[in-house]
Amino acid sequence: MLAALAFPSFLKPNLIEWPIPVKWYGLAYVGALLFAAWYLKRLVSMPWLWGKWKPAMTAAQVDDMFIWLFLGVVGGGRLGYVLLYQPAKYLADPLSIFKVWDGGMSFHGGFLGVVVACYFYGRKVGSTLDRMLDLGAAAAPVGLGFGRLANFINAELYGRFSDTPWAVIFPGETQGRHPSQLYEAALEGLLLFGLVRIATHRYQALAHPGRASGVFALGYGLSRIFVEFFRVPDAFIGYYFGFVTQGMIYSLPLVGVGIWLLLRSRHT
Repeated sequence: MLAALAFPSFLKPNLIEWPIPVKWYGLAYVGALLFAAWYLKRLVSMPWLWGKWKPAMTAAQVDDMFIWLFLGVVGGGRLGYVLLYQPAKYLADPLSIFKVWDGGMSFHGGFLGVVVACYFYGRKVGSTLDRMLDLGAAAAPVGLGFGRLANFINAELYGRFSDTPWAVIFPGETQGRHPSQLYEAALEGLLLFGLVRIATHRYQALAHPGRASGVFALGYGLSRIFVEFFRVPDAFIGYYFGFVTQGMIYSLPLVGVGIWLLLRSRHT
């Protein structure tokens, strides 16, 4: 068996322990929101990217939107985890739903939360849902990448046992595992951001409402399904039919939505 890599001993869940613990996972959220605010302002200040359409919103409205997106991501992510993964546990102790510091967030729930936030904020500023989602799709991969890097630092959501030379021996274990968090950071973060950026800047996807969000939904769904073959599902869920995970099942609708949005954008 090839030698595995030891998990870096200097990586800890908290960047700062005292006087107030500062968690890498929280910093990932903050970094994602700050990047999104900067990047979306750049996109709405480039009218040539939008073809015959005016930008989905103004730079000032981008600032106003972020409280909506924050509530959508956090509220949807938490409720998604509660309803999709452990409903019985939280039904027995409803107050634990609010203990977000104990962990438990769902991308799929956060995605639906963002859709709801974009819908209502879009109505407020006079923009359609697909154009709002296109903006969100342009920046979201960076946040996903940051989140997966935080998962790696926290030594959580790791992969299956592996004898590959890049396998990582996580704390408390003696055998290497796939660093599936880094696979996801590369695919859902770096690669997906590049694909959406190429679509928006080279192929004017923002001039075709729904196209950028279609690229994002399809790219994320396929990436997540692929990585699920290397990732260990939550112990309380396990596998269906010996290899299918809930992450795969929940990602299939995103693939379908992505294809539908791309086909629909051809007529806009």
